[in-house]
Order: sequence, then structure tokens, then C-alpha cells
Amino acid sequence: MNRKKYNRSFARRLTRWVMLVLFIMMSALGYLIYKLAKSIVVEMSADAYHADMLASASTITGMLANVSTAVRNNTSDVERHLHQPEQLQGIMERIIVQNPRIRSCGVSFIENYYPQRGRSFCPYAWNEDSLQNDMRSIEGYDDTYLRSNWFVEAVAADSAYWSQPFFDGHDAKTPLVAYLQPIHDEQGRVVAILGADLSLDFMTGLVQSLDSIFRSNAWYISLTDEATSYVLAHDGTYITHPDHRRILKGNFFVHIKDADTRGLAKKAIQQMMEGQKSDSETDKVLRVNRVENYLFYLPLMGIDWTLAVAVPKLSLDIIGILVGFLMLLIIGMVLVITFFVCRLAIRRAANPLKQLATTADKVASGQFNAALPTINSRDEIHQLRDSFENMQTSLSAYMEELKSTTAAKASMESELKIAHGIQMAMLPKTYPAFPDRDDIDIYGMVEPAKAVGGDLYDFFIRDEKLIFCIGDVSGKGVPASLVMAVTCSLFRNIAAYTQEPDHIALALNEALCGNNDTGMFVTIFLGVLDLTSGCLSYTNAGHNPPLMVTGNEASKLTCDSNIPAGVMPGWQFTVQHHQMNKGDSVFLYTDGLNEAEDSNHRQFGLERMLQVARLTINKPQPLIEAMTSSVHLYMGDTEQGDDLTMLAIQYTHSLSSK
Repeated sequence: MNRKKYNRSFARRLTRWVMLVLFIMMSALGYLIYKLAKSIVVEMSADAYHADMLASASTITGMLANVSTAVRNNTSDVERHLHQPEQLQGIMERIIVQNPRIRSCGVSFIENYYPQRGRSFCPYAWNEDSLQNDMRSIEGYDDTYLRSNWFVEAVAADSAYWSQPFFDGHDAKTPLVAYLQPIHDEQGRVVAILGADLSLDFMTGLVQSLDSIFRSNAWYISLTDEATSYVLAHDGTYITHPDHRRILKGNFFVHIKDADTRGLAKKAIQQMMEGQKSDSETDKVLRVNRVENYLFYLPLMGIDWTLAVAVPKLSLDIIGILVGFLMLLIIGMVLVITFFVCRLAIRRAANPLKQLATTADKVASGQFNAALPTINSRDEIHQLRDSFENMQTSLSAYMEELKSTTAAKASMESELKIAHGIQMAMLPKTYPAFPDRDDIDIYGMVEPAKAVGGDLYDFFIRDEKLIFCIGDVSGKGVPASLVMAVTCSLFRNIAAYTQEPDHIALALNEALCGNNDTGMFVTIFLGVLDLTSGCLSYTNAGHNPPLMVTGNEASKLTCDSNIPAGVMPGWQFTVQHHQMNKGDSVFLYTDGLNEAEDSNHRQFGLERMLQVARLTINKPQPLIEAMTSSVHLYMGDTEQGDDLTMLAIQYTHSLSSK
């Protein structure tokens, strides 16, 4: 008995010593493999990074070349039209349209080059987004750019070059770089600077895609810190950076200088400033932002910039670490036997749970009456089985209730869809509304906030007079839609007998006040436009005053204070008059436009409406489309809170229409 104990003790001690020796040997072998794998990975990664950086650098320089080529190609066109300054604005617009990546383009003339236009003259075009371009010119006494350093330096240089990066003057956030080209007159004098601004945001996305390429080529990078790519100016200023707050403000050279302990940063900075690429000697470990990194860099052709990539040292060391980890896994195989023994015991105990899991899958697929396993034990597993049975009963009842609710909802949605179609059919929807007439242009639209809404508009011509209206019923949904339908019918019937807007309003008010137990009312604007004289007679019953648009000027039409229709019987509505000239437009709308809110509950407002009207071509359809696009852009993802209805009428009376 004692011998058996001794033998067992010796076996345990021998096993421990053998395992210790094996552990030391495998650790030493793992370290050697780690060093070899690290050397190979660094060499292969350097080649891969340089190849990917070269492709990205080619893309960046290609985009820069497109901008400079566009400017150079239009230089001669600008010089040919120096005696036709009114043509220069069109050239700027053409450059913007043909080159979507150009943020803005302008030609800035020297002081008093066109005396009749004042001290300064600078036609330019600015691309705000893919839907809106700002085309204008600076002239007269707005001579700010004449004193700007970039203009003075560009005139003195008398050669084309890329400017230093700067922030966009419109939003002070977008980094830009400008390509500046001198313009010469017939005597060879520099008389202007043609410049095109390129947004550097495209390089941020390109550099981020470059980081993705690095991670795909070297999958082990994603296991640790990711490689970071930068575009740097000549002096080390960040052109791109993952932290946007450092763009054009932080300096890469400062970061590696502060962390340099072996003198490697000085040589790397010198090579980057001289436009050289990294070599095997500079592919050393530098501390970038206090983290050890391998640094790779490549100059960009045509501009004094450098593309740099900082790869965390740990990312390339991970192979050796993985190898060592695998060696440790071999040692862990000793625990496999214990694992299988425990697994067998656990499987026996967990077999009822497996049966319950199978039943749960059947329940999840819709078989709520699936049979549950029989469990004889009186423990927690049996309690779990009873809970499953209660769940099956509850789910069956819930599904039956859900089927009934879904069927009722589908029926209601179908009825609302039909009601929406009927409601839209009551409003004019064919444009141009009067294709055989050249004295009037009209366009309207309505967007209900729900399936059906309470906004309305209508118009027709009788006896050479355009009779029109726009209204907004109090409340929303089905009740408002019913009052809207009644109001549309009343307007048509009443306007068939009278052409006086105050009489129409009076009759409409009396009709809506009768049997109005719900207290609903309608704000409505009624107008009658004499197509032969241009005289607009109108009555405003508590509605938003329309806008009067003349050329590129817009203002609110003066309206008397009248109560909405349906509030008080016997109210005497006033009538007003306004003389419309050829080309004048009246823009009518409901409060779904001016009271539209963004995510911060700020309203779109009258001032934004006036600004859109002034910047849009004075035609009904473009005006409404521009207003719709602007209010949707302002609202963003905010849910529409009220019906949106607009109606625009332009008086285009000409001699041929008499």
C-alpha cells in the first residue's frame, strides 16, 4: 500500500518536471519563431504599404490634376472675353457644372480694371451641394480680396501654383486648396487671377479607404491598433487626420519630435520636407503620438504634400505573439481529457434542457402546440418545463388576438388609401393647367402629413378671370378631410354665381357655420385675377398672407385681419386689390411650410421662404420645387407634423393674349 502511494507520488513529480522542461523548450522555440516571423512580416508589409500608397497617391494627384487642367483649359477662354465681362459669369458656371469636385471658381480682377463696374470685379460660382449652385459676382466697392495676401502674392508670382490649404469662408469647416492661374491681357500684363477651390474632404475618404486596404492585406492589423494614414503639407501640417479638429491645425513633425529618443525623427522629417520616400533605414520604429509605430511615407507629385502611414509596432509583432500562444495551446491539450470527462457528466444532466431547446425552436417557428418532454424529477428543470407550457398557452392566445388586430388594421389602411385617392382627385393635378393660354402660368402641390389631410387648393377660369383659393382646415386626419371635401364643393358652387372674393368668403362662412357642432373652421385665401388688366382682388379669411414675387424680389402681400370661415356667422369680409404686372407671381402656402420644424423644434420661418423665393427662378413650378426641397432639407429626418400645400400663379399677360 505504501509502495503504491510512493509510485503515484513519483509519477506526479516526474510529470511535473517533464512538463516544465517541455514548457521551457517550447517557449525558447516560440521566441525564435516569433523573431523570424516578425522580420518577414515587416519586410512584406513594407512592400505592400508602398504599393498601396503609390496607388492612392496616383488617385490623389489625378484628382488634383483634373482641377488644374480644368483651370488651364479655360484660361484662354477667359482671356478671349476680357472685353466682354458679362460673359465671364457663364464661364465660371460652366467650370462648376463640368467639374463637380470644384467647390468654387472665380476670376478676380485687379483694381479698377473695369472702371464702369467700380474698383473691384470678381464673377464667381459656388457649388453648395449637388442640387444648388450659387452664381454671383463681386463688383463695385467690395474690394476685400484686393488686399488679401493670396491675391497680392498670386499677381506678383505671375505663374500658376497650388495655394496653401485653408478653411472654406462659407462654413469655416471644410478644408480647401486653390489652384491659382494668372490671366493676361493682350499686352501680357497680369490683370486677374483665375482660381478654383477643391474640397479636401475627398482625401479623407480616400485615406480611410487606404486604411481599409491595409487591414484587408494584413488581417492581423485589425487584431490590435489600426494603421493610420495622413496627408501632410510641406511643413508637417495635417491635411487629413482621423480627428477632424487637427486638420490644418495640428503638426505631425511636432508629435514625432516630442517622442523621438534615438534621432530617427530628424532624418524622417528631412526626407519628407525634401520630397523623398521612406527607405529601409527610415522604416524604423518611431513614437507617433506616444505610440511605437513603423512609419512609411511617399511624396505626392505636382504638389508639395506627403502621404504617410503609421503602423503600430504591435500590429506587426502579433504574428510572433500568435505563435507563442499556439505553443501554449499545446500545453493546454493536457486539459482535454478533463474536458471530455466533464462534458460527459454535463451532457447527462443537460439532456432534458436539450429537449426543451428543441421544443422552443418549434415554438419559435410557429408550432405553439408542440409537445413538451416528460420530466420526472422535481427540480428547477421541471419548473422550467412548466414555465414553457404556460408560455405556449399565452402565445397561442396572443397570436389569435394579433391576427384579429392585423386584419382590422389592414382594412382601415385600405379604406384610408381609397379616401386619399378620392381626396387627391378633388384637387387640380394636371399641369400645365391651361396649355392653350399664354397669359397665366400656375402650379400647385399638396403633401398630407397623414394618409388624408385638411389642406386644399383650387382654381378655374371664367369670363377671363382666374378664380382661385387655398385653405387649411383645423385639425388633421379624417375629420379634417371631410371638411376639406365640403369646402372644395362649396367653393366651386359659390364661385359659379359670383366673382367677388368677399362675397364668396361670406357665403362660404355662412354655409360652414350652419350645423357646425364640432367647432371646426377653415382658414382660406380667395383671389380673383382679371387676366386682361392684371388686377388681383382678394379676401383673406385668417390664412397666411401670400408672397408677391417680382423678378428676384419677394415680399409679403398686405392682408386685412379677417376671421376664418366657419367661426362666426354674419361676419363682413373685406376685399383688397393689388395690380400685377407681367412676370409677377403670387405664392400661396399653408402653415405646414413656414411652421415646419427641424430636430431642435426651430421653425422654417418667413425669412427662409423669402430667401428661397429670391434665389429661385420666378416660375411657378421651379419656385414650388425649390421651396419643397429647401423645407425637406431643413427638416432632415424630422417627421412631417402638418399638411404641406403650395400654389404659385404667375401673370404672363402679353400682347398676343389680348
